[in-house]
Amino acid sequence: MSINCIIVDDDEFAITHLRVFISQIPFLNLLTYYQSPAEALSAMETQDIQLIFMDIDMPEMNGMEFARMLQSTHGANGPRVIFISGYERFALEGYKVNALDYLLKPVVYEEFLKSAYKAKSYFAEKEKQAVHAESYLPNEFIFLKVEYEMVRIYLKDILYVEGFKDYVKVYLTADLGYVKALATMKAVEEKLPANGFIRVHRSFIVSIDKIDSLTKNTIKIRKTTIPVTEQFKDEFRKFAHQWL
Repeated sequence: MSINCIIVDDDEFAITHLRVFISQIPFLNLLTYYQSPAEALSAMETQDIQLIFMDIDMPEMNGMEFARMLQSTHGANGPRVIFISGYERFALEGYKVNALDYLLKPVVYEEFLKSAYKAKSYFAEKEKQAVHAESYLPNEFIFLKVEYEMVRIYLKDILYVEGFKDYVKVYLTADLGYVKALATMKAVEEKLPANGFIRVHRSFIVSIDKIDSLTKNTIKIRKTTIPVTEQFKDEFRKFAHQWL
C-alpha cells in the first residue's frame, strides 16, 4: 500500500523536517508541498491526494478553515488531515473537523511514525470496505412486503432504514423517496449483508457506503443526522475506530 500525501505549512524548516520523516516511511509517497493553503486546495482538483500533513497557524487561511472547506467540498471521500501545530489549544477543534491525528511541534520521529501507521490502518480498512462494496452485484436485492405485494429493493439504492412499531421506511437514493414496508427491524437486519450495513440505533440501520460524515455519537447521510445509541456503540466503535 502507498499513501499519496502532501505537506501544507508556511514554515520552510517545518517542511524540511517532515520531508525527512516521510522519506523514511516506505508507504508514504510525498507528492509535493505547499506554503499556501489556497494553492493546496486548488491541487485537490488535479492530484490524487489521500493524506495532508497540515499546519494550523498560517496567514491567508488557517488549517481549521482549510479542513472545513475540504469537508464541505469533498465530504467523507476527501483527503484526510493530520494536523501538526505548535499549539495544544487547537487539538479539540482539530478532532471536531474529523482530523485523523494531531501532533505537536517540534515533532519527534516516533510520534510521527505512530500517526503514519494510524493513517495506514485507516486507508487499509477503507480499501477493504471498497472491495466489499464492489463485490455487490448490480442485481443484488431484497424483497419486502409493501401493502399486498412483495417488492424488490436493490441494495445499492438503500441509504438507511428507519423502524417504527410494525413497519419500516427504507429511504432510497436519487428521487426514489422511501418505501414503507410491513416488516420488523430485526427481519430487515437479517436480510441485509453485514459487510454493507450496520445497525446503530433501535430504529436505524445505515448503508455503510452512503455515510457522508460521522462523530462518536452520530452519523450523517445527506441532510439526515442519525443518532448512535449506547446499545449499538460497541459494534459502531469497531467499525468507526479508524476515523475517530
